[in-house]
Amino acid sequence: MKTVKLNRVTRETDIAAVLKLDGSGVSDIHCDIGFFRHLLESFTKHGLFDLSLRISGDTDVDQHHTVEDTGILLGQAFAKALSDKRGIARAGFFIFPMDEALSLVSVDISGRPYLSYDLKFRSRFVGELESDVIEDFFAGFTNELKCSLHIKSLSGRSDHHKAESVFKAFGRALRMAVMNAKKGVLLSTKGVL
Repeated sequence: MKTVKLNRVTRETDIAAVLKLDGSGVSDIHCDIGFFRHLLESFTKHGLFDLSLRISGDTDVDQHHTVEDTGILLGQAFAKALSDKRGIARAGFFIFPMDEALSLVSVDISGRPYLSYDLKFRSRFVGELESDVIEDFFAGFTNELKCSLHIKSLSGRSDHHKAESVFKAFGRALRMAVMNAKKGVLLSTKGVL
C-alpha cells in the first residue's frame, strides 16, 4: 500500500498529511490542541499507520473547523491510499477496554457514508479539546472515506478514558478493515465499493 500526501487549505484551516497505511504506528503530529494530538497519536499507534500531520486552524473562533477538517483530510487520505479497494478486508471492529472505559468501533468501507455515534461526555472539555467536536471529526472522516462507522461507548466514568478508548478502537478496527484479504479480490456482491 502506498504513501499518500494531501493538503487541505481553506480560509479557516491549513492541514498537511502524509499517511502510510502499511506502517508501524509512527506519528509526527503538530497541533495546538494537545488532547486532540494525543487522540490522533493513539489512533496511529493502534492502527499501525504511519502518520504525519501539520494542523493549524482558526482556534481563536473555536475548534470545530480545525477538528472537522482534520477528519475530512484523513478520510480523503485513506480513500486515496485504498484506491479501488481491491484486496482489502473491507470491514473491521474492535472493543477496546481502557481501565473503566469500554468502547466498540465497527467500520465497513462500503462506499456509502453513515455515522452512528453514541459517545457522551460529562464535561464540555476533555483536556482543552471541546468534547462536542469529536463527533465532527468522525463525520468528516466518514463522509470522505464513504464508510459506515459505528461508535459506541459501552461504559466509562472518565471522559479522557472514554475518548481515548474510542480512538484506539477506531485505529484497530480500521487496521482490520484495510488489511489484505486476498490479492485483487473486491469484497462486494455488487462488484464495486
